[in-house]
Amino acid sequence: MIIIVLIGVSFFTFLLTYIAPGDPVTAMYSASGTTPSAELVEQTRESLGLNRPFLEQYGTWLLNCVQGDFGTSYSFNKPVTSLLLSRLLPTLELALFALVLMLVVAIPLGILSATHKGGVADYIVRFLSFIGAALPNFWVGLLLMYVFAVLLGWLPVVSTGQGFTRLILPAVTLAFAMVGKYTRQVRTAFLDELNQDYVVGARCRGIKESTILWKHVLPNSILPLVTMLGLSIGSLLGGTCVVEVIFSYPGLGSLAVSAITSMDYSLIQGYVLWVALIYLVINLLVDISYEFMDPRIRVRR
Repeated sequence: MIIIVLIGVSFFTFLLTYIAPGDPVTAMYSASGTTPSAELVEQTRESLGLNRPFLEQYGTWLLNCVQGDFGTSYSFNKPVTSLLLSRLLPTLELALFALVLMLVVAIPLGILSATHKGGVADYIVRFLSFIGAALPNFWVGLLLMYVFAVLLGWLPVVSTGQGFTRLILPAVTLAFAMVGKYTRQVRTAFLDELNQDYVVGARCRGIKESTILWKHVLPNSILPLVTMLGLSIGSLLGGTCVVEVIFSYPGLGSLAVSAITSMDYSLIQGYVLWVALIYLVINLLVDISYEFMDPRIRVRR
């Protein structure tokens, strides 16, 4: 199924870039500050194979992709594969840091809200989670940048340098919206488990509430969270374009924006196929992990 989906994604991606307005050859020369003649444009199109029929171009490109060659970026004049790999590590660092921040905040808040259902703490947590989910990332990022980088001067304005501090503002921005979504999900999962018979039985046997929550309820509540985490990891590794552009972070998202603005079709095609592969592989790993986390799935199979 992964192979079929990737072929479909590759075909429609190539088709959309093929019929898109604009000429990548003209854009390539414009990026270098050159005004090409019509003859030079035609010669370049012929050398790049852009004047061949659509299916022939697609077949050649797909065959090269299978061999790990996504073509050459027009704007960067580098292989697309090397560009994607060079931006993967920064995006991976940012994604993992944002996920850790989110989990550290969302899980305790979700548990607090579930265990105090209908109380003051529950209403406060739910209100904050709705606010967090409603605020757009670009606004949160600009606000954090203004307060902590401009007014206080604690953190750098842009994240192009080295060191741990460059990750803080973009990671907090990404984690902010996810905290609201995951807090509500943790609350819902815990409430479902707290109403189960095994929890009532454990309380009747005099087991401490903290033991019930952490040793029994939490493991049984993880499964729906793993699915959401898989989707979030795929989204973050695919590149969070808005946040990366705001903080000038050298990740996959900012690379994709640069490719789109310069009409770098080879880079766009490689990026989309790359993101699709990441999503599919992560979802496959999530499906496999279910059997290890829930023995009932193995029994049903």
